[in-house]
This record gives sequence, structure tokens and C-alpha cells, in this order.
Amino acid sequence: MLKISLLLLILFIGLSIPIAASLGLLALLLDQLFTFMPLHRALGEIAWSASTDFLLVAIPLFVLMGEILLRAGIADRVYTAVSKWISWLPGGLMHANIGACASFAAISGSTVATAATIGTVAIPQMERNGYNNRLFLGTLASGGTLGILIPPSINIIIYGSLTDTSIPELYLAGIIPGLILAALFMLTILIACVVRPSWGGRRIKATWSERFRSLPDLVPPSIIFVIVIGSIYLGYATPTESAALGVVSALILAMWYGRLNLQMIKDSIEGAMQTTAMIMLIIVAAYFLNLVLSTIGLPQAVGTFVSDLNYPPVVSLLIIIALYLFLGLFLETLTLMITTVPIIAPVVFSLGFEPVWFGIVLMLLIETALITPPVGLNLYVIQGVRKKGKVDDVIIGALPFVLVLLTMIALLIAFPNIALFLPKSFY
Repeated sequence: MLKISLLLLILFIGLSIPIAASLGLLALLLDQLFTFMPLHRALGEIAWSASTDFLLVAIPLFVLMGEILLRAGIADRVYTAVSKWISWLPGGLMHANIGACASFAAISGSTVATAATIGTVAIPQMERNGYNNRLFLGTLASGGTLGILIPPSINIIIYGSLTDTSIPELYLAGIIPGLILAALFMLTILIACVVRPSWGGRRIKATWSERFRSLPDLVPPSIIFVIVIGSIYLGYATPTESAALGVVSALILAMWYGRLNLQMIKDSIEGAMQTTAMIMLIIVAAYFLNLVLSTIGLPQAVGTFVSDLNYPPVVSLLIIIALYLFLGLFLETLTLMITTVPIIAPVVFSLGFEPVWFGIVLMLLIETALITPPVGLNLYVIQGVRKKGKVDDVIIGALPFVLVLLTMIALLIAFPNIALFLPKSFY
């Protein structure tokens, strides 16, 4: 059944059928082939329960917050400020790409929004300052993935909903790995540009007075992060309520910068509605697929198969990681997570691994899928922003950062407390 399901899903996606339709069609086919109950009659109830889940209400709110901040011009200010502070390093503005992506990731919650926004600001600087195109584009594609790991993250909310894991604990667990990953990305750029100085382009020079004058532009991300994350850990708000506070804060910041008007609000709401509709349709279809898979006994079959192998837990975990890396080549990341977590997570937990820790490992695997062809979404987002050349340039430029992500996964396996230190300390 697992082979049939995967082959059908890959076939539907290969035929360019939209993701939500592919999931729904697969669920209907499996329902007809392997069950005697009319499970399709439960689709209405599933759609209603998924759409009214209080935790999932945070998704459209975080999307709206990112849309408002995008149109408020905050990304431009953050990129300029970060470039003045760290572009003196070998690699110049490529370090600013990572730093700005990390900053914007902390307020947008979306990898696509992060990659597209920072890419739009940064790419005009690439040829103007003589950077190696491939490495520069690779920093943008990989830096954009930080939006999944650094809280607030939409993917973390979905994982928490699927596995009934504490969102506040997951948010805490993502902070240190997210910062270490950003540092490893920058170290990779540093090494590459020390070995090949010509790749580093012309460095942007800034005086200390210019740097200090740019500090106020780094305040908005800090304010949003403190309000959204701080309100959760001080006990003032749930993750959904903190998302609403983030929207209000984003509106205030947009007003402060003189960007708030009816047209801007209208565009932000339209953008948020389009993104939310896509995400929620995928969630509803995936929930229906998971119901069908549970009914036909696939999760139990996978769990029995893994336990019958009698491998040590770490070996079983490595097999699961290899499976995710393979599936990430062909499946869109949200689909990959929603369709596999209900099947794989119980197996991982039964092996003795922490749900919070596995959530962070899974986010890293999802990040890896975002920059590995042929379906790496961030690769095409950056190429779309670039609007010329071949997507091969972005793919080749992202390859060193795939190795960095795999290194980060290995570090988490060897030292689980990288992710668990903050949750254990706080709770």
C-alpha cells in the first residue's frame, strides 16, 4: 500500500495536478480500492474541523503579518542595516543575505516570503558589485529556509497540530539550531571566499557612524519577535493570540513608517487570503488522506515493519531521515510533512526520541527539500525573482548549503540538547 500510495502521488504531481487535488484524488482512489466504507462522506466534517481548529487559525494571522511587513518596506531597511554591519567580511553582501533572511524569518514565519522578499532586495546588488552569481543566489535560496526553523514558523505550528506537541516548546527548540545554522551558512561563505577571493565581489564600506545610524532599522524585527514570542512565554497569549498581536504590531509599524493606507491593507489581505487558501486546501486534503491511510492500516503496518527490523533506534532513525531526503526530491514540502508525519512520527516516538527534538530535525529535513531539485521550491522562487539566466545556477549555488543542513542534522543527532536545552530550561 505504501508503494502504491507514493507512486500514485508522484505520478499525479508529475502530471502537474495541483498539490491539494493530487492528495484528494489519491485519498479517493485508496478509499475505493482498499476500504469497504464510504470514507468520502467524512470529507465535509474533516474540512470543517480543520478550518475551525483554534491552533491553525494562527496560520492566516502569521501570513497576514508577513504580508503587512513586506509592504511596509521593513525588509529593505533590515537588509541595508545588516549589510553595513557585516559586509566587511570576505563574502560581503552574501553574509548580509543570511543575516537579513534570519531577521526577516523571525517576523514572517514563511520561507517563501523570506526568500522572495530578501531576494528582491539583494539580487540587484549581485552583478553591480561583481559577486559570483551561483554562490550569491545559493545564499538567498538557503537563507530563505531559515523561515521554517526560526520562530514564529508556520510549519512548526502544523507539526505541533499533527503530533499534539507543545508549540511554545517547539518554538524554543528552534532558536539555538536556527542561529547555529545561520552561523554555519556564513562560515561556508567565509571559507569559499577565502579560498576564491574573486567570488566575494566588492565589499560595501560603511563608517561606524553609518552603522550606528542604521541600528533603528533593526528594531522592528526585534519588536515583533519580542511581542509574538514573549507574549507566549510570559503566559499572556496562546500561539494564535500572539499571531493576532503580531498583526496589530505590524500595522502599527507600517503606520510609523508612513506606509499604512487602504490600498496597502487591501493588498495585504488579498495576498494573505491567497496563501492561506492554498495552505488550508492542502491541509484539508491531507487530513482526508491521513484518515484513509489510518483506516486501511498503513501507519500500523509501517510501525510493525520498522520494529520487526530489530535495528538500533539510531539506525532506524537514519533510515527514516534517508526516506525524507529521497521524498523531498519529489514532493512539495508542506505536502511532504502533512502526509508523512501522521505515519512516521508515531514510529519515531516509539523508538524513544523526543517529539520536540524530532520536530526540529524534521524542520531541517524540510529545509533541505526546499533547496534540492527537481521540486525545491526556494530554487524556483529565487530564479523567479532573478528573471533571467538558468535555474541551474541557483541549484549549483545551493549545493554547499545542502551539505551544511546535513551537517546540522548530524549535530542534532549527536547532541540532542542543542534543540532541547531551552525547552528543558524553561519548562
